[in-house]
Amino acid sequence: MNAKQLSVEAIETGTVIDHIPAGLGLSILNQFKLLDYGSAVTVGFNLPSKTQGSKDIIKIKEVLFDEKSANRLALFAPEATVNLIENFQVVRKLHLKMPDTISEVFRCPNPNCASHGEPVKSRFYVRQHQGQTRLKCHYCEKTFPREVATEA
Repeated sequence: MNAKQLSVEAIETGTVIDHIPAGLGLSILNQFKLLDYGSAVTVGFNLPSKTQGSKDIIKIKEVLFDEKSANRLALFAPEATVNLIENFQVVRKLHLKMPDTISEVFRCPNPNCASHGEPVKSRFYVRQHQGQTRLKCHYCEKTFPREVATEA
């Protein structure tokens, strides 16, 4: 492979999630149900990165993310970028911002929370505290580090 050859095939139209920390690509693919769009998805793992050493990348053909969808990724990979592609060119680069609330992504770790026995969608308020992302459950009002909240 020559130095200018791409490791992952280019797409004509769609979304590229780039600069995902190595090892998180599969988790993001599953968590955000990226295969459910019914579009071609290309995933690269442990690709070389000048800034990160190695990274993962996800390309979704013919699906364009909006800012709200893109910002949900910030809970997993705040340094990731979302590139919108048209005619093989990046037409817009979305830099992620932490959302104020997040629904249906995490499950409350509190076993006594009403969200466990009731037919309600999970909902958390996202807060930053001393550089750490914390989630406050809408139902039980308990706050947890993001890493403790389990994926729904």
